[in-house]
Amino acid sequence: LIVTLVNAAVDNFSSRISSQLQAVNQLPGVGYRVRTLHGLANDIVHERPDLAGLSTDYQILDEKEAERIKETIASAWLNAHHDFFEPYLNCQDYQLRKVYEEKNNLPGLVVSISSAFIRMAKDWELTPDTLRERLSSLPIALPLVQMGTEIYSEYQNALVYRGSVDFDDLIRLALRCLKSDPALVRLLRERWPYILEDEAQDSSHLQQEILSTLAGESGNWVRVGDTNQAIYETFTTARDRKS
Repeated sequence: LIVTLVNAAVDNFSSRISSQLQAVNQLPGVGYRVRTLHGLANDIVHERPDLAGLSTDYQILDEKEAERIKETIASAWLNAHHDFFEPYLNCQDYQLRKVYEEKNNLPGLVVSISSAFIRMAKDWELTPDTLRERLSSLPIALPLVQMGTEIYSEYQNALVYRGSVDFDDLIRLALRCLKSDPALVRLLRERWPYILEDEAQDSSHLQQEILSTLAGESGNWVRVGDTNQAIYETFTTARDRKS
C-alpha cells in the first residue's frame, strides 16, 4: 500500500511502478495499491459502510459543492447575527465599516474560519453535539467557537439531508470502521502487509491513526517526509512531527 498526498502523485507513482514491472515482464497493477488518504479511506468504508452508519450507495460530496453549501449557511448565519462582528471591526462609523467589510469580504472570512474549524473538529472526531456540550461547561464565552459550532451543525445537517459525506467525513468514518471491526483490520493487514507513506510531514492526526492501525505494532510502515517541506501544513490539519 502506497499512500501519498495528491492525485498527481498517485498517477506518478502508478506510472513509474507500472513501467518498472513491465520492464521485467511483470503485470502492472497487481499486488499493490496507490492511493491518496481520501482514496484509501473510501476503500475502507466501502468494505463495511454499515460500520460507518452509511448505506451502500452513499455519495461523496465534491469540494465545490461542499464550499457552496458552507457559503449558503455562512450567509444565512451572518444575516441572523449581523451585529456579531461589531467588537472585532473596532469601527463605529457606518461608512468606514462598510468599506472594511467590502474590502475584507466578511462572508468569505466566515466561510474560511468555519471551513478550518469544521476540518479540525472532524480531524479530532468532535461532533457538533460534543462541541456544544463542552462549550456549555466552560466558564467563559468563546464567540468564534460558538459560530463555528453552529455553522458546523447546519453543514452536517445539509450532508445528512443529501445522503452524502465530505472528504473529511470519509477519513474519520474509515477510522471508525477499523476501530469497530477487528476482522476488517486483519483482512486489510493481510491485503497490505507493507505500507509506504509519502509526504509524511503533511499527515493529519487521523491519517496517522489509520495507517498505524493498518500496520499494527509489528507491521512494515515506512514514512518518507521532510519537516522542512511541510507546505500543506497551513491549509490542512497536518502538524509538524519528528517521528
